[in-house]
Amino acid sequence: MKSVGLICEYNPFHNGHLYHLQKVKEMFKESTIILVVSGNVTQRGDISILTKWEKAEIALHYGVDLVVELPYLYASQSADIFCKGAMKLLSYLKVDAIVFGSEIGSIEPFIKCANATIYSSEYQERLQYYFNQKENYPTSLSKALFDTTGISIHQPNDLLGLGYVKEILKNHYPITPITIPRTNEYHSTSFSGNISSASSIRMHLKNKENIENQVPAFVLPYLKEYHSLEDFFPYIRYKILSDANLNQYETVDERIINRLQKKIESSQTLEEFINQTKTKYYTYNRLMRMCSHILFSFTKEENQRLQDVYYLRILGFSEKGRKYLNAIKKDISIPIITNYSNNKNHELDLDLRITKILSLIKGNSLLEDELTKGPIKKDFRNI
Repeated sequence: MKSVGLICEYNPFHNGHLYHLQKVKEMFKESTIILVVSGNVTQRGDISILTKWEKAEIALHYGVDLVVELPYLYASQSADIFCKGAMKLLSYLKVDAIVFGSEIGSIEPFIKCANATIYSSEYQERLQYYFNQKENYPTSLSKALFDTTGISIHQPNDLLGLGYVKEILKNHYPITPITIPRTNEYHSTSFSGNISSASSIRMHLKNKENIENQVPAFVLPYLKEYHSLEDFFPYIRYKILSDANLNQYETVDERIINRLQKKIESSQTLEEFINQTKTKYYTYNRLMRMCSHILFSFTKEENQRLQDVYYLRILGFSEKGRKYLNAIKKDISIPIITNYSNNKNHELDLDLRITKILSLIKGNSLLEDELTKGPIKKDFRNI
């Protein structure tokens, strides 16, 4: 295989990610390693601790050859949409395989479940049944799959893995899916050994606690500042209190608007607001994404208009990655973008708008980098 794809958020990059990369390099010694990484906002709607450029620098340092950004349009959405965008980028990049971490640790259950979601009428009936019971989508999917296949898929990384395999099968991508077992519990908030979940590391960072055993030494200097969606709560609060048309924003529906407006009045923090607002149907993560979409004025009309992957934005490459990209670029049917200037694209403009808002808290250097920075060119092979 000449190329292998990875899809990550790196929020932040930790020892588990390093283990993942090392396993991929062992499995595919001669392959070009291509990373699709979310930018400055994560899939659950939170603000990434690392910027897109910091992620690219770290990835290149540890052996990735080509780093491509997953636009906000896909990066800040539910698992199905996140996977759709990421896999389409990897298909344009002609990867031969994708390797992802999972709790299940075996690819056969993912293939069986993906086929059920695409072809099984029983699965669709069970899914609708649980929707009618007012279950949220991830819970309905998990229960419907268990009823149909006897396989339990409910952990976040397993749901993403299922999404990757489903996109491969549905679109007939010539990509081989491979999974390796995760080395830590996703929901754990405590440190055990030197590999811990990103959520536990974020919690310790927020509390200004020591994380030096949980992330590689090269990454530590990047983690001096901690920002999250919580920092933007005054802006979110203002939007919810003042905007008469909240229903225009992606993921906001009329059933939740009164509850949003009522709970925001008495909430002093984003955490308090979400905990007061969440229900079985409107989960914590769903509300986080909703707040992100409100903050960035990401509308349903905008989401409907931007229904495809329109460009490949290169964040960084090694010499090996540069040669690979040069070899395939004549067969890529969408623009390859190396910087913002002189590129006019609605999807790219959406990412610029988000960066402008993020710079209100994170500083103008973030906006300057978005407008002027080109791909990081490094070729470290010291790990």
